[in-house]
Amino acid sequence: PDARVYEIRVRGELTPRWSCWFAGLAVETDGGDTVIIGPVDDQAALHGLLAKIRDLGLPLLAVQVVDKQAG
Repeated sequence: PDARVYEIRVRGELTPRWSCWFAGLAVETDGGDTVIIGPVDDQAALHGLLAKIRDLGLPLLAVQVVDKQAG
């Protein structure tokens, strides 16, 4: 797979316990925002994460690739 490390930033604060809901990605707060970061296997998985964010009603601020996972 062509996994890439994504950083997804949303407005609002989620606690790290949400990590399980976001496929084990790290969930960190940053000044009133939440950053969800970690490897995402493919575009389908990315869209699934974005759908979960939409379903929570959290405003999406940014999505960016921060690193390409070796493998």
